[in-house]
Amino acid sequence: MSTFTGLNTAASALAAARRGIEVTGQNIANQKTTGYTRQRLDTSAVGAVAQAGRFSTGVVPGQGVRLDGITRLGDAVLDARVRDALGASGFWTVRAEAARSAEAVMAEPTEKGLAHRLTQFWTGWQDLANSPDSEAAAAVVLNDAAVLAGQIAAGYTAVSTQWTDARNGVDRTVSEINSAADEVAHLNRDIRDALNAGRSANELIDRRGVLVERLARAAGATGTVEADGTMTVRIDGNALVSAGDARHLVVSGPLGLADGAPVTVAWENRPADAIPHVGGELGGALSLLAPAAEDGLLAGIADTYNRLATALATTVNAQHRAGVTASGAPGGDFFSLSAGTPAALGLGVVPVNGAGLALAAPGAGALDASNADAISQLGSGAGSPDTLWSDFVTAFGVQTAGDAQRASVAEVAAVTSVAAQQSVAGVDGDEETIALMTYQTAYQAAARVLTAVDEALDVLINRTGLVGR
Repeated sequence: MSTFTGLNTAASALAAARRGIEVTGQNIANQKTTGYTRQRLDTSAVGAVAQAGRFSTGVVPGQGVRLDGITRLGDAVLDARVRDALGASGFWTVRAEAARSAEAVMAEPTEKGLAHRLTQFWTGWQDLANSPDSEAAAAVVLNDAAVLAGQIAAGYTAVSTQWTDARNGVDRTVSEINSAADEVAHLNRDIRDALNAGRSANELIDRRGVLVERLARAAGATGTVEADGTMTVRIDGNALVSAGDARHLVVSGPLGLADGAPVTVAWENRPADAIPHVGGELGGALSLLAPAAEDGLLAGIADTYNRLATALATTVNAQHRAGVTASGAPGGDFFSLSAGTPAALGLGVVPVNGAGLALAAPGAGALDASNADAISQLGSGAGSPDTLWSDFVTAFGVQTAGDAQRASVAEVAAVTSVAAQQSVAGVDGDEETIALMTYQTAYQAAARVLTAVDEALDVLINRTGLVGR
C-alpha cells in the first residue's frame, strides 16, 4: 500500500466528520420545526484492497470511511398509529363541541331553560284559575304564552344556525382536503424523482407526513408507503392520492336544516355515489348534519322543538276548546301553528286579551274557572309537553356526556401516539449536543492523522539519503 493512501484515509475521515456536523446542525436548527424527523449519518468502513500473489505485503488496513447516506429516523408503525388516533380524535371532537354548544343554548336546568318557562306558563293558568276576573292574571298568561312560543322558536333558530355553520364547515373541510391531496401528490412525484436520482428526500417526506396527518384528522385518511417511496392515501379504502395522482371530493345535499335531506360526500368522478364511511372531522360533521331519522344530532334537536310546539298546541287547544269564555262563547284554539313552516317557528298565540280566554266549563257560570284549572294541570300528566321535553333533555345530556368522554379518550390516545412518535423521531437537544461533540472530536482526530501522514511523507521525501548532516 502506498504511503499516500494514508492521506486518502484521513481525508475520508475529515469528510465524514464534516458531514456528520452538518447533519447534526440540521437537526438542531429544526428542533422546533413541526413534523421534522431527526436524521443520522450512515457510514461504513472501506475494506482493504485485496492482494494476493508473490508480491503480497501481508495484512493491510482499510481504505477509510464511506458515506452511505442520511437516514430519517422515523417509524412507519408509529406514524400509522398517529394517523389512526388523529382520525378518531377529529371525529369525536367535532361531535362533542357541537353537543356542548347545543346544550349551552338549552340552558337546562336553569331559570333560562325551557322547562322553567313551561312551569311558569302552567303556574300562570293556576293563578288565573284562582282569580278569573283579574285582567292582570290574564295578561300574565298571554305574555307567558308569547314568551314560551318565542323561546321555542329561538331554540329552533339557534339549532338551525348551528346546522348551517356545520354545513359551511363541511364545504371548507372538503376544499382543504382536496388542496392537501394535490400537494401530497406533488410531493410524491418529487420524492420519487429524488430517490431515483440518489438524492436525499428526507425533508420532502417530512412535509408529506404533516399533510397526511392533516388529512387523517380531517377525513380519517390512512397512508401506505409504496416501494418507490410514494405514499398511497386512502379514504374508506379508496385512494385519495396514488403516486403522483390525486382525486377530489365533492359535497352534495341541502343548505338548510328544514329540507330534511342528508348531506353526503362523494368522489368527484362519481358524485351520485356517496362515500359510506368517512372519518375524522368531516365524518363527525356529516353525522351532525344527518336527518333526524338517521340519528342526526342537530336535526334531532330541531325535531324535538317541533314536536314540543305541536304537542303544546294540541294539548292546550283541546282543553281550551272544552271551555267557554266569560261571555259564554265556546273556546277556540289558544295556540296556532302556521302551515308551511316548522312547527317551532309557526307557534303563535290566538287570544289577544283576557276576553278570549275560555276559563269556565260550559254552563258553570261566568266566574267559573274550572277549565283554567284543568289547563294548569296539563303539564303534569303523562305524555305532556313537559314530559316530552324533560325526557329529551335527559337523553341528550347522557349523549353529550358520552360524546365528551369519547372525545377526551380519543384526544388522550392522539397525544400519547404523538408522544411515542416524537420519542423516536423528535430532536433531543442534549443528544444532538453529544453527537456534535463526537463529530467535532472525530474531525480534530482526522486532522491530526492527516498532519501525521504529512510529516511522515516530509521526512521520506526531504530527508531520505541525507546522511551525516
